[in-house]
Amino acid sequence: MLQGVPETFEAPPPFRFVHNRWRCEAYHYAELLTWLKENKIRNQVARWQRLKLSLHDPREPHDYQLEALDAWLAAEKRGSVVIPTGAGKTFIALHAMHKVNASTIILVSTVSLLYQWYVVLTNMFQTEIGVYYHAEKKILPITVTTYHSAGDLIAEHGNEFRLLICDEVHHLPAKTWGEAALMTPAPYRLGLTATYPEDAEQAGERWRLDDLLGPIVYTKRIEALLGKQLADYRTQRIRVNLTPAERVEYDTTHKLYTSYIQERRLRSSHGPNWLHELFRLSNFDVQARQALLARQRLWEIIEGCQEKLAVLEQLLREYAHERILIFTESNALAYQLSRQYLIPAITHETGVAERKHILDAFQEGRYRALVTAKVLNEGVDVPEAKVAIILGGSSSKREYIQRLGRILRKRELKQAILFEILVRKTIEESKAQRRRVAKEDC
Repeated sequence: MLQGVPETFEAPPPFRFVHNRWRCEAYHYAELLTWLKENKIRNQVARWQRLKLSLHDPREPHDYQLEALDAWLAAEKRGSVVIPTGAGKTFIALHAMHKVNASTIILVSTVSLLYQWYVVLTNMFQTEIGVYYHAEKKILPITVTTYHSAGDLIAEHGNEFRLLICDEVHHLPAKTWGEAALMTPAPYRLGLTATYPEDAEQAGERWRLDDLLGPIVYTKRIEALLGKQLADYRTQRIRVNLTPAERVEYDTTHKLYTSYIQERRLRSSHGPNWLHELFRLSNFDVQARQALLARQRLWEIIEGCQEKLAVLEQLLREYAHERILIFTESNALAYQLSRQYLIPAITHETGVAERKHILDAFQEGRYRALVTAKVLNEGVDVPEAKVAIILGGSSSKREYIQRLGRILRKRELKQAILFEILVRKTIEESKAQRRRVAKEDC
């Protein structure tokens, strides 16, 4: 906001004269610095601190990590880095913080990630780290917050941070979450992800990352790291059939579901947003609600069908000597498998202490298998595993790549294996075929 400047003053485009003041969104701050100096306007925006950070980690960055850091620095410390899961995005961010050496705010998607960043930052810099979320609000020169809580923090303290880091930045285009980056004047911005959002995911009312953070400054494909920094891998799809009884229920339920979608022409009228429209209609349309419940039942039949679970049991026996991650789409199936095979389950209901115990025991080899419902898809550091089994083909291309990344951290010369168990002649099979994730996509 410009104070003491009349409406007749010719302010540059980002400014608008609103409520008797020239105003603009805070994220334009970096591009206005030269103009402010040329016009001798006193700048009272910045409240961030210079820091004296030192690195307490003997590991040297890989060549590609140095390339990513150099590319970001060359882009005036603005933009996103896109590298595979397990390739060390956090390590790049820590070195970026060391280069900037000023107050930094880190945005993450979950509280679990917030705790993880807190530990990593404390170990790397040997200094006190702030956290800001629903259970604790401690603001320090280096603070970690969630996308959900960032708006409140930045509304009051946004000008206290010179560097904004957005982990799992594919979440940022969401309308409410993107506003956090909009409100901070932080001139330096770094986005991190393994799955940069497509243009369609940044359209409509969603924000564009180019505007909020800057362009993609560095990308490294997974195939360039396989066998070097990441383990080589193979994927295998195993197709199974429904039993006669399961097929009868599936076909009946599928007809109920698709009849409504076709009658209302949701796909043709709403394109990629047809499912959102179905959810909206289900709030007041009985038939829409029945169609939505039918869709849910279809996935329950698919995920828990007898042959799929029989194949899972066979794989658990075949790879009993390896650490195995099992991914389900629902908490219910995760808990069912946990009881049936006496293996731990991690869901969004699992507390922090219990989750840490499970992951530590998995790392130490006391647990040979672990089942999870979406929680470990992204971000969270999962101990080394070389076998992953996906029981639900409803996952998106992004989730598929994230799950693959869970088994790619290289610790020894072993090939990682990703099994995806699909049911023939179902919506699961057709969705998996449309996904078609190749190595060059990762």
